This record gives sequence, structure tokens and C-alpha cells, in this order.
Amino acid sequence: MSAHFKNFTTVVYIPAWIQRDLTREKLEKDYDFIEKYIGLDKVYLETHRGGIDIEEEKLLMIKDFLQSRGVTVSGGITTTIDDFEGAENGKRRLFNTFCYTDPAMREKLRQISEYTARIFDEVILDDFYFTNCTCERCIKEKGSRSWEQFRHGLMMDVSKNLVVGPAKAANPNVKMVIKYPNWRESFHFTGYVPESQGDIFNATYIGTETRSPMYTDQHLPEYLSYSLVRFMENAWPGRCGGGWFDTYQCYSTDRYQEQMYLTAFAKAKELMFFQWGDLIDNPYVCAMGLQIGKIDKMMDKTGKPCGIPVYIPHASSGENHLEMRLGMLGLPVEPVPYFPATAEKLLLTESALADKSIVDSLAAYVERGGDAVITTGFFKGAGEELRRNGITEASLSGGFVNASRYQVTGDQAGNINECAAVVFPELVHGNNASWSLLNAGDGDEHSSIFLRSAYGKGRLYIMAVPEHGSDICKMPEAAVDVLKRALLSGVNDTYISGKGISMFTYDDGSIILYRYVKNDACPMSVRMHTSKKVKALKDAGSGREIPVHEVMVFEDFERRVEYVADVITRPGEFNMYRWEE
Repeated sequence: MSAHFKNFTTVVYIPAWIQRDLTREKLEKDYDFIEKYIGLDKVYLETHRGGIDIEEEKLLMIKDFLQSRGVTVSGGITTTIDDFEGAENGKRRLFNTFCYTDPAMREKLRQISEYTARIFDEVILDDFYFTNCTCERCIKEKGSRSWEQFRHGLMMDVSKNLVVGPAKAANPNVKMVIKYPNWRESFHFTGYVPESQGDIFNATYIGTETRSPMYTDQHLPEYLSYSLVRFMENAWPGRCGGGWFDTYQCYSTDRYQEQMYLTAFAKAKELMFFQWGDLIDNPYVCAMGLQIGKIDKMMDKTGKPCGIPVYIPHASSGENHLEMRLGMLGLPVEPVPYFPATAEKLLLTESALADKSIVDSLAAYVERGGDAVITTGFFKGAGEELRRNGITEASLSGGFVNASRYQVTGDQAGNINECAAVVFPELVHGNNASWSLLNAGDGDEHSSIFLRSAYGKGRLYIMAVPEHGSDICKMPEAAVDVLKRALLSGVNDTYISGKGISMFTYDDGSIILYRYVKNDACPMSVRMHTSKKVKALKDAGSGREIPVHEVMVFEDFERRVEYVADVITRPGEFNMYRWEE
């Protein structure tokens, strides 16, 4: 493992354009800075990017220096290419990615792979290893297939015959690593096929850069830095090498550091700091040096991450990032690319519709006694089949509800008024055939936004998702708590009342809370709930025991006791807790 830390290896990537101008004197100075603040265990040296190919003499100079300092050195390739003599020029290639039907470009990639593998025993591909080319040659070779089908086959051919095959022929011991980007919901559109490439590559990596969601094109929730590591670890068990984040469009030190925190919380083996040139004399890195050791010590006391399974099949999209937004509301989620048939509870979003047998799997799961929460995005695509099979009588009217107030039903009935307006799809159901746990509306009208039906030994919950996914954060805490009680009771036995905060849970009972630095950046009291009979809540850092008290809640028409403790959370701080029984 790491020479500096117990739970992860610290890694820096040096792209070709940085190496090109890197002298021995500059290398030594830069190394001292990085080593001082984050500790340097491993470096990936890039051999090719765009129009730059690094000569072997320069690579060996850098490699020899780093190894003399005890740093592990591996290779890297970025599959972008400028127009060059012999290739078919003038193609409209977004980001200058390779055209993998162009004979000259195919040969160039084969040469790059062989060259890199001769120098290094491990090689990683940066996340431009995709294709968006729609040139005349690509259109002709695609034929009657869809772009998805064509690119799946094309990139499998490229992976076997132009990248991994030639690399292993040049160096039978080379370990080939494919890094997938942070846009999981679009992999299948551009030839990223982790469901198939796992049979070709030795290991994978995942992009965990979320930057500043409000100001970037992708609008990625911060929780992605955790959930994508978990998704790839579940997709390639034991072979997810690490998470990769950068400084770009991080407009505060906290925003930069949060990417690292969540990558580490997810148990990534390597923390990849991209890239060498951006780290030097950067105050973000100085601050990271203070925090990274604290994270390591805390993670030393945790087990395996666990949470509510969210089924996201490979090659799927729909209600994108919803599970991450729920993570930002305090629900610990565990994204999986397979149907979690043995889980006690699960969540299905619209993405699950990519599995053509999903309704049969869901029906069998609930009938056996499982509790499933489905979203209105999922329900829109599967509702007719669910009704035909008698699993629910509910339906979507096609209309909408403009909600400015909420009503919690049952013995915990209460109205939450004067809330920020949120638009939900209108969910209708048969009175007393199913039961609404949470209503929302305006004036004299309201509609269920969290509905429960019984089927066999289990229960089916339908959750209305706002028309604008990010509006889910506008829902009041008491309303979101209804969802949390349904999902988390009996699974992790803990939920928290609060927003803008994530809860990370582990199979040894450890609980990490992290409050994001955004919006109302001020201390906030958070209530932690458990159904277990406990004596206290212990702060694992300070050792302080926080008193608990009993509260009565109503669930499934029965009263039960919860044990609650109140803690103060501060923006940018992470704390670990355990219930004392």
C-alpha cells in the first residue's frame, strides 16, 4: 500500500505537455513541493496526447528520478490526435478523439500502445478513450446498425487489437487500465462498454471530479465523487483502481477538497491528483496536506461501504444523477449494475428500465418480501405492465401538481406550509387500495408524492420526482424524512434529518457525516435516528458520548420507538459516529 497512508495511495498524473518542458531542476523542485503537502506514492507518465509524443530519453529521465525517491512509476496514454500526414484530415472530431475506422490513426494507436508498454509495466488510458466520429467512413462502416451498436463493436475491436493486444505482445507483464469518465449515463453513446471491456483490461479507474456543479456544463452533484467509485467497484469487484479528480472550475478550496474526501470515503485504492503542473504552488494543495492525513486516520476505523442498493444497469440513462441528489439529502446509496435480488430494500430509477426483464424481477422481489421504492420516471415506463400484473392500481395522470405545501399522513400527520414551489407529476391511486404517506399540493388540491402498496409479503413505494431533478433539494426536511424512514429503517438502522449533508455508512456500524460548503454555509443541528435500542451516540474522533432520547413514530399503522441524538455539523467538517448499545 502507500508509503504515506494506510488506506490509499497518493498518485499524480503528468501529461505530455508538462513533461515536454520539464527539466531535471524543475522536476526536483516540483517533487519537493508535492511530497511536502500530499506525499507522493505513484506517478503516471503520459507518452502521448494530441500532437505530442514524448521521447524515451525524457520519459526515462523522469522515471529514474522518481524511482530514486521511492515513487512507483507507470505509463499513461490520452487517445487524442491532431491531424497528421497519412490520416484522413478534416474530420469533425469533438476533442480530437481518434477516428477508429481511419487506417492511419489505427496504426498510430497500435504504435503508441506498444511503445508505452515497452517502457512501463502498467499503463492507464485517460478518459478520452471514446469515439464520437461520424465521418463518411464511420457512417459507411456503421451501416444499418445504431451508433451505439456500431461503437460497442468498434471499441471492443480497438481494445483487443490496437491497445491491449499490442501492449501485451510488447510486454507480457503489462497491466492495462481503462479509466472511465464521470459521465456514466452516456458511456454507451460513445463506445465505453465496461460490461464487456472487463474481459479485456486488467483494471479500471473512474473520474470523480465534480468541480462546481452550479457553474459547469455537466451539473454533477458532489455526491458523484462517492457514488461512481462504488458503482465501478460493484461493476468490477476488486479491480477499481482509484478515483481521479482535478482543480478545474473548483472555485474554493473546500470544493476541491470535497472531491478527495468523497473519493476516499468510497474506499478508492488510489487518489489521483490531476495534474502535476496544476498542483505546484497551488494553495488548494497546501490545504489538502492538512486534511488528507485526517481522512486516512478516520478511514482506518471503518468497514466496507454499504447503503441502499440502486439498480443502474450498464448502458442505461434516465433520471440521471437522481441517486446522487438523494445522497446529497443524507441517504447513503450503493449503486449496482445488477439487480440486487437478495437486498432487503432497493431503489429503482428510470435507468433501470434498460433491463427488459425488470418488471418480472421487481414483482418476484416484492412478492418474496422485499421493499422496493420506484420513481415516477421508472413508473412512467413500467406502470402499464405493473398494473396488468396486479402489483399496483396507481397511475400517472399526465398532469402536474404545483406544490407549495406538504402533508405527512397517518399518526404523524402534519402540514408543512409556505414552501418553495416544486412541480411534481400527478400520481393517482385507488382510495385504500394503496396508501399515501406524503402528499403535496397548493390550495385545496393535493396529490400523493410517496405512495405505498402491498404485494405478496413485500411493499412497493412510488416516489414522485420533481420535474426538475435538482428541485428535490427544495423539499422540506420533514417531507424528505418520510422517504428516509421507508428506505433506511431495517437496512442501516440509521437516518438523519437534514439537507446539504451526506451520510456514509459502513458494515461495521461506522457512520460518517459530511456537510457541504454551499448555500447556507453555517453550523446546523442534525438529528440522527435509529430503530435499535442504544445507550448513546459516540463521536469516534473525540470519544464524546452524545445522549439519546426516545421518540414515538408511526409506520405501517403501528407505533414504534426510535432513538435519536442531536449533533452539530459544520460546513467542510467530517465526523464519524457509532451507536453505543
